[in-house]
Amino acid sequence: MNSMEILRGLWSSSGVAQLFAGGLHWQNLVMLLVAFTLLYFAIFKDCEPLLLVPIAFGILLVNMPGVEIFQDPTGLFDPANAQPGGKWYEMGLLRIFQMGVKSSVFPCLIFLGIGAMTDFGPLLARPSSLLLGAAAQLGISVAFVIAILLGFTPQEAGSISIIGGADGPTAIFLTSKLAPHQMGGVTIAAYSYMALIPFIQPPIMRALTTKKERAVKMEQARAVSKTERILFPVVVLVLTVFILPDVAPLLGMFMFGNLLRECGVTERLSDTAQNAMMNIVTILLGISVGATAEGSNFLRPQTLKIIVLGLVAFAFSTVGGVLLGKLMYLLTKGKVNPLIGSAGVSAVPMAARVSQKEGAKYRPGNFLLMHAMGPNVAGVIGSAVMAGFLLMVFGK
Repeated sequence: MNSMEILRGLWSSSGVAQLFAGGLHWQNLVMLLVAFTLLYFAIFKDCEPLLLVPIAFGILLVNMPGVEIFQDPTGLFDPANAQPGGKWYEMGLLRIFQMGVKSSVFPCLIFLGIGAMTDFGPLLARPSSLLLGAAAQLGISVAFVIAILLGFTPQEAGSISIIGGADGPTAIFLTSKLAPHQMGGVTIAAYSYMALIPFIQPPIMRALTTKKERAVKMEQARAVSKTERILFPVVVLVLTVFILPDVAPLLGMFMFGNLLRECGVTERLSDTAQNAMMNIVTILLGISVGATAEGSNFLRPQTLKIIVLGLVAFAFSTVGGVLLGKLMYLLTKGKVNPLIGSAGVSAVPMAARVSQKEGAKYRPGNFLLMHAMGPNVAGVIGSAVMAGFLLMVFGK
């Protein structure tokens, strides 16, 4: 083989040659622009960089010309393109990573880490927070009904509606069971809206509350004993799984992580779950999710409907939490700040921080963060329970 043949082979296999040969479609170019936009917001605007940087990089990788990082010769993910004798180790790197998504291993491990980082103290100190967490699942019901009216199947509608819970791992878990072909649209929408919480929620919160309500200063909650903290994850898991066994993978890992935190004898395990394991799984999950957004598969009318319905679900979840917060404000004669209701979505702790920030604008020094953390962690339980319910009804 002479040097010219080597150069010709190098050119023909390059991404540049495939670009000129039409190997890069307009859909891929749009997704590359989306990837660069997400990287800009994550890096320069500090919008949830731990989520958006891996997701954006996954989008970037899978939409580059000539890259076979997402190939699937076995047909495990794409049976139509299966190759005779294809081996699992011949799959592209991101396809191998995606096994953790398809098997729900990554979402469950994320829940383990979140559980280890979660303090249920505010929820135990104010049990009424559970109601706010439940009310903030309103968007799931609203989006489900609208999705059915738009022609989606119940399974597809269920995976779309769970975006309203503002919980990425739960959305991935449910979508992998009910409608895996929607994984790209659902996961990108779920994580993008989670990152945009500081922009989406405040206008809704201000529209539904008065200045007087937003300025309410809440009393310090009672102290919670160690025994309560240890018993809570065990009791909640047992009671919930007896009613909804399908929620056991997510809620089980969540409560197991919390027990590691609270029992006081597994500090090393708790630290690993909170830090090393959580960081590793976040990287793998994020880049795997981004890789599902290949242009020709992602940019379809159905995907655009999913993104719009996800925003509707998220907005109505915020509305549900705030409206119940207003009702509690009236019933307690002004002792509950309705802003904490918006934290009933399960984006921990982003939603609670938004409640804190908005409350401080109308009463400097007002500390709502710990009060908002109660509905916030209740929202995690609520979204997991809703996912279990949808899986029980439509997953069989």
